[in-house]
Amino acid sequence: MSLIKLLLQTSWTTVAIATLAGGISGGCAVGLITLIVTALDRSQPHSFLTIFGFMGLCCLQAIARFISEVSLTRLGQGITCHLQMLLGQRILASSLRQIETIGAPALLASLTEDVESISNFVSLIPVVGISIAVVSGCLVYLACLSGMLLLVLLVFVALGVVSIQCLQSKAIAELKLARQHQDRLFQHFRALTEGIKELKLHRDRRQAFLHEDLHLTTVAVKKHKIAGFASYIGAASWGQALHFLIVGVLLFLLPNFQPVSASILSAYVLTFIYMGTYIGQILSLLPNLGKVRVALQKISDLRLLLESNAEPRAFSGSESGLSWQRLELVGVTHSYRQERDDSTFTLGPLDLKLTPCQLVFITGGNGSGKSTLAKLLTGLYIPEAGEIRLDDRSLDDANREWYRQHFSPVFSDFYLFERFLGLDRTDSRVRDYLVKLQLDRKVKVADGRLSTTNLSQGQRKRLALLTAYLEDRPIYLFDEWASDQDPIFKKTFYEQLLPDLKAKGKTVLVISHDEQYFGIADRIVKLDCGRVVENNIRGCLKSQNSCARSPLAPLKKGGDRLKVTLLKGDLGGSPT
Repeated sequence: MSLIKLLLQTSWTTVAIATLAGGISGGCAVGLITLIVTALDRSQPHSFLTIFGFMGLCCLQAIARFISEVSLTRLGQGITCHLQMLLGQRILASSLRQIETIGAPALLASLTEDVESISNFVSLIPVVGISIAVVSGCLVYLACLSGMLLLVLLVFVALGVVSIQCLQSKAIAELKLARQHQDRLFQHFRALTEGIKELKLHRDRRQAFLHEDLHLTTVAVKKHKIAGFASYIGAASWGQALHFLIVGVLLFLLPNFQPVSASILSAYVLTFIYMGTYIGQILSLLPNLGKVRVALQKISDLRLLLESNAEPRAFSGSESGLSWQRLELVGVTHSYRQERDDSTFTLGPLDLKLTPCQLVFITGGNGSGKSTLAKLLTGLYIPEAGEIRLDDRSLDDANREWYRQHFSPVFSDFYLFERFLGLDRTDSRVRDYLVKLQLDRKVKVADGRLSTTNLSQGQRKRLALLTAYLEDRPIYLFDEWASDQDPIFKKTFYEQLLPDLKAKGKTVLVISHDEQYFGIADRIVKLDCGRVVENNIRGCLKSQNSCARSPLAPLKKGGDRLKVTLLKGDLGGSPT
């Protein structure tokens, strides 16, 4: 991705208008310096035409500059909006596994710092454009005065460009390193805000975090940024020194080799000094140009990475009234690398069959694969082997979006939105749920917006459950939902809320360690090291309206697969 291509893609008409206005402004500036030099060389009074021409150029130059800068300022903000929306769409379209691999710090750095760097530079482009126009016009004017003097001037300028380019290359390399450390710094900032309680309660951990993580990373960012900006400052300083060296050559050295009239020499010196201001403006923007190049590269790499893992959006139809009879996992496996010991964890192969109106508990130790199974069941993870079937439709890229609409999960690492986005709801219905969840005294709702989400984790989970109620989908999944609830509401959750959902014809999957409530489950599936090791039926199975709670088939073993079968209907007999 190049900056010019990005500008043209965003709005080539704005770029054209800004360029034209910048050129007019620069041309007016050259006209003004020409009139000034001419006026200084003449001893007779100036005509009214010259005076009005001078005033007209002043006004036109100011108006053209205003148009150019405002146009590109608008374009800069448009680019900010465009890039943030583009990255947002790419993030939402990418697979969950890819997002987890990239990490939130890298995504946030691109969405904020990288995009802002580009936007800020675009707003400064008019200064560069006008400066280039002025310098170009001045060079044309100097060429008309003396071609030989211009040749000498260009030789020195070429030497300056080559030497400055060398310093620029070093600066860009340093800024790339600084940007890499910036991702790590965002991760530390996240740890600082989200882990503040743990840091406050453990002095050694707090000191280690400050001195080993935060301090070292900030020092690394500072070191590389200073080195990069120092190279740019060195380039700018050398350019300014070279500017005065050229003036010295014109005044003191060149007349000894080539006779030059005093008027031409004075015009050259005056014009070149005037150019110096604009050359300095160009050189002062070089550090920002380097940052933009780094930012564009980071955004381009991130976009390509997200696009390579994009999921098709082929869903069409209504989410309401989604009906199903059978959900099957056939030989499903999923693997990922565990960072703590650099090993690979594999869930499965698993055979699992679910039917409507059942309450299933999923249990197991930490790292047994419960949350991974939840993400596979909900379609957030794509199996590496085997297949998932809903009724007679095998899950693939074409129907994955449709499949996901069957689930209303509350994950352990859920996010709570302040508004009920995309939901058909009435505030009165929400208020009823707030009363049911014992939150009506803490949270109010108006126009679909919650008055606060600044609550305890247990209360926030109740609000997440409220959102799941409003979604009203056929399959509910709760990942350690009751772990943050007080004993009274935990009892309410297991003995009232879950049976109520089942009574409404919902299938409810509950990841839980609360063994005292396992008796309400139709089936308990226990995982260990990615495999199903237990599959027990609990209690008597009763029917609710048209939903039959039935005995379930026993655990079947075949090879190294473990198959869990949940069947609808009364099969009779006692489970084994």
